[in-house]
Amino acid sequence: MNKVVASAREAVADIGDGASLAVGGFGLCGIPAVLLEALHQSGVSGLSVVSNNCGTDGHGLGVLLSDGRISRVTASYVGENKEFARQYLGGELEVELIPQGTLSERLRAGGCGIPAFYTPAGVGSQVADGGLPWKYTADGGVEVASPRKEQRAFRGRTYVLEESVTTDFALVRAVRGDRYGNLVFQRSARNFNPLAAMAGRVAVAEVEELVDGALHPDEVHLPGVFVQRVVPLTAGQAADKSIEKATVR
Repeated sequence: MNKVVASAREAVADIGDGASLAVGGFGLCGIPAVLLEALHQSGVSGLSVVSNNCGTDGHGLGVLLSDGRISRVTASYVGENKEFARQYLGGELEVELIPQGTLSERLRAGGCGIPAFYTPAGVGSQVADGGLPWKYTADGGVEVASPRKEQRAFRGRTYVLEESVTTDFALVRAVRGDRYGNLVFQRSARNFNPLAAMAGRVAVAEVEELVDGALHPDEVHLPGVFVQRVVPLTAGQAADKSIEKATVR
């Protein structure tokens, strides 16, 4: 099956207001910047986003966030995004902060059809016991707090039950892909992109290089069964990558 779509705009055309999205990337590494820009241009709003972080001011998901297009974020890191922090603390945005490893497993479990799992991460804290502020009021009160989660002992150790995550769509970026949706990710871009794609009911991948024929099975990081649309990038789009913090020695 040929899953190649002619443009990013066409690939995200059916993402409507209020949709839920799993978005790949780690900081600004491996973010689906072209798809996110196309989504921004489409004018959709009220999005519920699941991603390790919410981009930075002016980059990635941060562009949608700054325009008020995102209503809820499930993430493990606020990072350097000042607008993210401002909207959360100001009561404009609902934010579910969870441990990073738990987030990755919730996405993977969703893609594998596993409804929930037990983990020791968060036991003895508000992650398990509830009370984490998900949404503040404008005057700083807590409008929505996290619920208490089921806990159970296995072999003398306490674990907390975490539900898996599935979303309407997933947006990811791969260094290489074929027309069947098989994908290869590069270095840190592999951290969340495969998991996000697995969790989305419709996964859209922008690829820096569309290979002729099919990828060799030993190369594939994510099989095409999880990917519904492939958008080849131009050379300029593939080379345009932001750096969150430039450092020199």
